[in-house]
Amino acid sequence: MSRDRWKIILSNAWFNSRADAPYIQVGDDAWPVRVVQHAQSRRYRLVFDAARGQLRLTVPRRTNIRAALKWASEQQAWLAEQVGKAALPVIVGPGVSVPFRGIDRRIEWLPAAPRAIAMTPDALHVGGPAETVGRRVERWLKAQALDLLDRESRDIAARAGLAVGRVGVGDPQSRWGSCTAGGDLRYSWRLVMAPDHVRRATVAHEVAHLEHMDHGPAFHALVDDLHDGDVAAARSWLRREGRSLHRYRFAT
Repeated sequence: MSRDRWKIILSNAWFNSRADAPYIQVGDDAWPVRVVQHAQSRRYRLVFDAARGQLRLTVPRRTNIRAALKWASEQQAWLAEQVGKAALPVIVGPGVSVPFRGIDRRIEWLPAAPRAIAMTPDALHVGGPAETVGRRVERWLKAQALDLLDRESRDIAARAGLAVGRVGVGDPQSRWGSCTAGGDLRYSWRLVMAPDHVRRATVAHEVAHLEHMDHGPAFHALVDDLHDGDVAAARSWLRREGRSLHRYRFAT
């Protein structure tokens, strides 16, 4: 790589280190970098978080961030290999399409339109400041997810004669749902972006844990009984496509 090319890469990294979302140029693409200052760290450590679609650079508490980003930018061979395994994150805002219940909806923004989001078959219509559209879409998706997952959890549990405690949503990276011994259920809110049959299969899975806290034959039989579709197909979709739901990032 030419000296001038390196100057461009490092200039990009340093310039953006002054912003909330620094990035490093890898080939023709700019990848976000999360810089973490750790009191017990003694050296730089660079990892690629494929689920979030970003790099994470851990550095000592007292360090020169500019120098750390320079070092990270120099790891081009490793960076190219890592990011080649994933797709760039999608920064949500006006004009971007976001999946909702398995259907891509384009964000149609007009400044004079109401700030509250209105959905049509293929779009989300919203007004207000452009810079807050991403966060408002995120809040809307989370609210939709909580309402839908709470209602479906209680409906499915009622059919099986099971009692549900509290239902909540979060944004875990390694699981789509969980069930506590006390009967509380918690889901990834990103399930609302997946097709309906995938979401319902996940709900059936967690509701079945109200009766069986293991994954034995009786548990799987109950999941099959509770779900109104093909459980194996839903699980296959999550294994194949689930990570892509974490590509969507919502601007401040």
